[in-house]
Amino acid sequence: MQRRTAGMAVALVLSTGVWAGNPDRAGSAGAAQLLINPWARSSGWALANSSSIRGAEAMFGNIAGLAHTHRTEVLFSTTNWLSGSGTTINSVGFAQKLGAAGVLGVTATTMGFGDLEITTVDNPAGGLGTFRPSFANIGFSYAKSFSNSIHGGLLIRMVSESIANVRAQGMCFDAGIQYVTGEKENVHFGIALKNVGPAMAFSGDGLSVQGLLVAGSDQLTLEQRSAHFEIPSLLNIGAAYDLHLNERHRVTFAGNFTSNSFTKDQAMLGIEYAFNRMIHLRGGYMYEDGITSDEERTTVLTGPTAGLSVDLPFGEEKKSAIAFDYSYRTSNPFAGIHSIGVRISL
Repeated sequence: MQRRTAGMAVALVLSTGVWAGNPDRAGSAGAAQLLINPWARSSGWALANSSSIRGAEAMFGNIAGLAHTHRTEVLFSTTNWLSGSGTTINSVGFAQKLGAAGVLGVTATTMGFGDLEITTVDNPAGGLGTFRPSFANIGFSYAKSFSNSIHGGLLIRMVSESIANVRAQGMCFDAGIQYVTGEKENVHFGIALKNVGPAMAFSGDGLSVQGLLVAGSDQLTLEQRSAHFEIPSLLNIGAAYDLHLNERHRVTFAGNFTSNSFTKDQAMLGIEYAFNRMIHLRGGYMYEDGITSDEERTTVLTGPTAGLSVDLPFGEEKKSAIAFDYSYRTSNPFAGIHSIGVRISL
């Protein structure tokens, strides 16, 4: 079984090798909301932990990690995206174990941009009122532990972007595998393929123009066709190592490589310190070509990340817990990205 899974992982890498980051394709994809990590815990170390991520939060990083859900988990998170831009991201996740090995999961994310001024060709300065764009996606997933070492999962996600009179809808899927080994199950490997699906296109009354063919003739409606755009697919490959200093202290080193189809490839490194499974301090760095130069950088993110989690166990066996997560990601311009989350594990 392990050989078969390793073969699947190799085939997955080879089949997606042509998707390596291509600057010539930058800007040709849409649905960029799918590239934003909405969760406070994993974003605190730049998603370097894609190989060891667990629970409902794995529905973004590597869906295979959903299989590690103990019983029931509910997760909430809110993100002040690029502080000062007026953009907020709200997410909710739910995971429920079925039987001895399977887990069902549901996740939903919405983005809010506040009130934007309505402008037209005749009124470029506005004054006609405001409107609110709506970006959202919802995913349904299933993950399973095939053995103590091998875990896999699949997620189907529906994507929606709209204003009052124009809308685009699409669908994509994620698939992932995690492999755990070592005497203390402290060595982690993972691979995840994300955002694979057909092209999307905008449609609606906002793409229509009404007018007269000639003076006095009947009114005609001309509907313009929107060009199709691709979904930003990517491949995550990660590894992590847990160093157990003793029963109370653990340090985890993690790394992840992201091969993007439409943007530059990225490398993430992270470290997490855990005390008594209750206090977690973490930091990370996301690197891509040109990120250290203001002239060559093509992303608003500048690399460093940091986070803190406090887990409060309860119940007879202390296997249930309520946790509070916080993360910060640096950016330029704007005043960084703040995420706050609450997690309930039963």
